[in-house]
Amino acid sequence: MTQPDLTISRILHAGYVFGCGGTRIAFDPVFENPFSRNCHAFPDVRFDVDQIRRERFDAVFISHFHDDHCSLDSLDLLDRATPLYLYCLFGELFDMVRQLGFTQVTPLRLNEPVGIGPFQVTPREAMDADVDSMFQVRAAGMNVLNVVDSWIDDGTLAQLVEQGPWDMVLWPFQTMRELEVLAPSRYTAAPPELPEEWIAQLQALAPRYVVPSSCQFRQEPWSWYNRAFFPISYALFTAEVTRALSTATVVRLDPSVSVTLDAVSLRPAPPLGWVIPVGPQDVDYVYEGNAAAPHTSEIARHFGPLTEAQLARVTDYCRSELPAKYGEVEAASEYFDEPRTWQLSIYDHAGVATHFRYRLPPGGPAVLDDSAAAPGWLTEIPAAKLWAALEEGEALTSVYLRINDPVGEAAFDAGTERALAGAEVVDDPLIRCLFSDTFGAYQAAQLRRLLARPA
Repeated sequence: MTQPDLTISRILHAGYVFGCGGTRIAFDPVFENPFSRNCHAFPDVRFDVDQIRRERFDAVFISHFHDDHCSLDSLDLLDRATPLYLYCLFGELFDMVRQLGFTQVTPLRLNEPVGIGPFQVTPREAMDADVDSMFQVRAAGMNVLNVVDSWIDDGTLAQLVEQGPWDMVLWPFQTMRELEVLAPSRYTAAPPELPEEWIAQLQALAPRYVVPSSCQFRQEPWSWYNRAFFPISYALFTAEVTRALSTATVVRLDPSVSVTLDAVSLRPAPPLGWVIPVGPQDVDYVYEGNAAAPHTSEIARHFGPLTEAQLARVTDYCRSELPAKYGEVEAASEYFDEPRTWQLSIYDHAGVATHFRYRLPPGGPAVLDDSAAAPGWLTEIPAAKLWAALEEGEALTSVYLRINDPVGEAAFDAGTERALAGAEVVDDPLIRCLFSDTFGAYQAAQLRRLLARPA
C-alpha cells in the first residue's frame, strides 16, 4: 500500500496547514493582515475570507495565547464544529473560545500526543512553559518539529534529540528587540547574528530541512521599528545555518507556499488558494541598529484624534485608575523601593503633550503631584495607543512606549542616572499598571466586539 504524502503549507507568521491522506490540520492560524493591530505581513498578502469560511480543518492546534497566534477574529472564520486544541494554563481563554461558539475545545498537555487521522501531534515543553509550547508532528513516516516562538532549554533539547531523526524543523529565526526599542539610547545596537545556542541546538537536532519560521511581519510602513526591531535577515539566517549544518537545506516558505515532504525529497505543491500574495515576495529584513528613533510627538502624529469619549477614558485613567493601580503592582528591581517622582507624557494626534506628574511612594498608590520636583522616571506614549491598550488589549510591542529616553535631551542628573543603572525597563509604572496582571485583554476585546454584532 502506498504511503500518503505529507504536505506543509505556510499561512503567515507561525501559521501552517499540514495535509496527509485527506486529513488537514492547522497550526496557529491567523487570517488577518495586519494582525495584532500593527503586524503587517512581510511579504505582503491578502486573504480570501469567503474561501476561508468554506475551508474545513480536521483540527486546529494553538501553541499559546499571544494574540499573534490565537486571534478570535481569525477563529471566527472557522466552522464551529472544528476541534480546537489549545496550550494555555489560563481557563479564561477556553471560556472565550467556547463563548465564540466552538463546541470541541480541548486543553493540550505537554508530552501527551493527540491523534488526528494519520497525524500524531505532541506538545513539547518550551523554555517558558507557563506561556509557550512546541509541536512535534508525525505523519507519513515524517517527523517535523514546529518550534513556533519558543526558546529551548537543555533538558528539552536532550528529549528532542532522542525523538529524532528529524526531517524538518520550523525554526523561529528572528530575535526581537522588544525592550530595546522602548529605550533605544540606553541600549547598544545588537549585532546582526544568530544566537550561539541556536546553531548548537540545530546541530544537535540535525534536521534534513530547516525553515525560517515565526516572524514574517513588519510594523506600519512609516515605523522606525522596521529598521530596529529585527536584526536577522533571511539571507543571514540561510548563510549561517548552511555553514553550520552541512547536511541540512534551508527552505524559505513564504505565505501561501506549499511543499510535499517525503523520505528522499522536498517538492513544490499547489499553494493555498485563499492566501494571495501581493507585490514582491522575495523581500528581506534590513537592520540599522537603533535607527535614529523619532520623538514620541512625531510618532503620535501618525494616529488619528481620539473622540471626546475616548480622550475622557484616557484622562480618567491617568487621574484616577492608574494611581490606585500602582499600589497593587510590584517592581522587579529595587529602584522604586525609594520614593520617586514619575512624569507620564501623553501625546495627542497633533504631537502635543499632556504631562501627568506622580509621587511614587514604595508599596503605596501613586499620588498626582503638581510640584516642580525633578522626575526620576519618564514615560511617553501616544494618546491613541494608551486608549488602544486600555480598551482593545493592544500589546506592549506595538504601543510605541518610550521610557527614560527623551530624544535630544539630558533626562536625569548624575545621581539618578547611577540609580537607574540597576533598574529594568519593565519596571516602568505604566507597563506594570497596564500589563503585569492582565490576561487575554486582546482576545477579550475581540470577543466583546464579535458578540455585539447584529444577529
